[in-house]
Amino acid sequence: MSICGCPEILKATKANTDYLGSTMVMAKLHQDCDLVSEIKRERDECLQKIRAMRNTSVSGCRMVWEYGLCWPSAEHGETVSVSCPKVFLQFSPVLGVLNRNCTSEGWSSALPPGIIFCMTNETTQNGEVSYFSTIRVIYTVGYSLSLIVLTIAVVILLVFRNLRCMRNYIHIHLFITFILRSLSAMIKDAVLFDNDDIDHCNFSTVGCKIAVVFCYFSTMTTYFWQLVEGLYLNSLLLASYSNVRSSIWWWSLLGWGVPSICTLAWVITKIQFENTECWDIIDDSSYWWIIKGLIVASIAINFLLFLNIVRILVQKLFPGEMHFANSSQYRQLTKSTLLLTPLFGIHYIICAFPPHGAVLYIQLYLELCIGSFQGLTVGILYCFLNREVQTEIYRRWLRRQMDSYVGVPVIGKSLMDTSC
Repeated sequence: MSICGCPEILKATKANTDYLGSTMVMAKLHQDCDLVSEIKRERDECLQKIRAMRNTSVSGCRMVWEYGLCWPSAEHGETVSVSCPKVFLQFSPVLGVLNRNCTSEGWSSALPPGIIFCMTNETTQNGEVSYFSTIRVIYTVGYSLSLIVLTIAVVILLVFRNLRCMRNYIHIHLFITFILRSLSAMIKDAVLFDNDDIDHCNFSTVGCKIAVVFCYFSTMTTYFWQLVEGLYLNSLLLASYSNVRSSIWWWSLLGWGVPSICTLAWVITKIQFENTECWDIIDDSSYWWIIKGLIVASIAINFLLFLNIVRILVQKLFPGEMHFANSSQYRQLTKSTLLLTPLFGIHYIICAFPPHGAVLYIQLYLELCIGSFQGLTVGILYCFLNREVQTEIYRRWLRRQMDSYVGVPVIGKSLMDTSC
C-alpha cells in the first residue's frame, strides 16, 4: 500500500539509463534491492575469476565485468552473447541477450547498451518511463493546487467569525491534514528522489527518515479526520446536536491522537527491529501493519458510515416508498452522494491492497493522481462552493462598499444571516 506521495516505483524515471559499475541505483519496485544484491554477488564472482586469470596470457579480449555483466575471454573478431541474469525473470518472462564484439582495439560497446535492457524490451521500457514521468507531473500539480486552495480555505474559515462552528472546525482540521500531506509528499520527493546519485537501496540518513515519518503521519491524519467527518455527520443524523457539540475534544483525540500514538509506536519498532534504509521500504515489513492496519480499518469504517448516510438520505427523500420515481429527488440524492465521496475518501477503498501486474498502473492513477487532487476537491466543495461561505464573503464585500458612502446605513446582520 503506497500511501505517501511518490511511491518508489517512480525512481525508474531517473534510473533507467544507469549502468552497473561498483553499484547500481535502480528502484522500480522494492524487490529491485534484492536484484541489486544478486547483481553484486555475480560481480564479486566475476571479479574473483578475473583475479584468478590475471597471470594467464590471452591473445584476444580478457574477461571483464562491464555493463553489469561478466563477459568471458574472446578472440579478436569474435562476437560474444551474454544472457541477462535469471533474477530479471521477475520483470520479463524471457531473458534478454546482450552482444559485444572483440575487436583489435578491445571490447566494443554492448548492444543493447546497458543492463537496464534486461528488465524489459526497449519499447516497453520507454513507455513505462513516460508513464511514470506523467504520473509524477500529475500528482505534483495536484498536491500544489491542493496546497494553495486549502490554505486559502483555512484562512477564510478562520477569519469570518460567523463561519466558526463545530462543522467548520472539523473541516479546518481536515484541510490542515491535506495541507500537511501535500507538503510531506513534496518534501519526501525532494529528499529521496531528486538526487540521481543516491543508492536508494542503501541510502539511510536521519533527514530522509524524518521525511518518511512526517509523510506517513500526515497521511494517517488525513484518513482519521475523514473518519471524524463520517462519525460527526452520522452523529448529527442520529443524535441531538448538543451531545455532538460537546464532543469536540474526542474528535481531536481521534483525528490527531491516534495517528500520533501509532506513528510513534511504528518509529520505535523500526529503530529497535528494522532500522534499515530510509524506512520507506515497507512491502515485506510486518511492522508496517502498525500504520497500514489502522488506515485500512478507518477506510472500512468510513465506507460503512458512507453507506449508512446514503441509506438515511434515501429514507428522508422517499419516506413512504423506496424507489426513484421523482427525478428531482433522484438528482438530489445523487448530488448528496457524490459530495460525500471526496469527503469520506471512498475511492481509497479500492487502494487498500495494491494489485500487481498491469492493474498496478490503474491503482497508481487512482491513488496518486486522483488522491493528490482530493484536497483540492474537498476545499472547493466544502468552502468555496459552500453557500454560507459565499454569503459571508458577499456580505463582507457589501459592507465595505456601503461603508465607503456617507449616510448610507449598513444592512443589519439579521437580513442576510445564515446559520452555521
